[in-house]
Amino acid sequence: MRVIFMGTPDFAVGTLEALCEAGHEVVLVVTQPDKPKGRGKNVQFSPVKECALAHGLEIFQPKRIREPENIPFLQKYNADVMVVAAFGQILPKEILDMTPYGCINVHGSLLPKYRGAAPIQWAVINGEEFAGVTIMQMDIGVDTGDMLTKREIRVAEDETGGSLFDRLAKVGAELLVETLDLLQEGKVKPVPQNPEEATHTRMISKEFGNIDWTRPAVEIERLVRGLNPWPSAFTSLDHKTFKIWKAKVLDNHYEAEPGAIVELTKDAIVVQTGEGALALLEVQLEGKKRMDAGSFMRGYALEVGTFFNRV
Repeated sequence: MRVIFMGTPDFAVGTLEALCEAGHEVVLVVTQPDKPKGRGKNVQFSPVKECALAHGLEIFQPKRIREPENIPFLQKYNADVMVVAAFGQILPKEILDMTPYGCINVHGSLLPKYRGAAPIQWAVINGEEFAGVTIMQMDIGVDTGDMLTKREIRVAEDETGGSLFDRLAKVGAELLVETLDLLQEGKVKPVPQNPEEATHTRMISKEFGNIDWTRPAVEIERLVRGLNPWPSAFTSLDHKTFKIWKAKVLDNHYEAEPGAIVELTKDAIVVQTGEGALALLEVQLEGKKRMDAGSFMRGYALEVGTFFNRV
């Protein structure tokens, strides 16, 4: 097929690679504009742009894909289908209906559950047993189009947002290529979503990782995993940001207020929560490197009774 590919972050790279490896002709790659990053404001390319450059593909980076002049520009490529994977902009109906097979989206959830932003992180944060990818026919709604194919995977007990992201990116790439083959063969039967079963997720900001120690330990532990590697779960220690990268829920019972350090073991900082205790196993104090809790305690004097606070 002649494909126009639209995507921006790491999640979309595997799909673009898979399209090229499967022999599809990617006639254009559309991705978000370059952005300045860091103190030096050096221009950073999106992961999809880096991939497109490596394959020698033509690249288009519109500030707003909805601008009228972009319609004839895209039409001239005479694509059979548009493949969209985490592009980051809303497509107008003129683009959705432009090609014979329309716009096919790679969405990182088992629709209609988890429509919207950050579905992969929310699956971990909410303690889902299963996650997956849906290949969807896009329409003018947000993740409301007919479902073409799905693939489900089990969420591991130690799953992080990052590890599930990587696994589903691979699953999505493979499923997208399979789905295009099925579409060409006329073997796909679109299935409408049941709006009564739909759930919606919201964007995750850095502030979302600010730990509320009055919450149950099991919820905080899932938050730690879901926000690893970005934006990370954090608290405050001695007026400094203290990130928590790995934790474990304990059965131990302590008589203490939420946020209090109740025990210091060889390899864990044990903190009381609103329900149960949480062992902090991998941490990072502001200005320091990420390290296991044992190494941190050898270089930082902690005491039982010290409180972690919200930033």
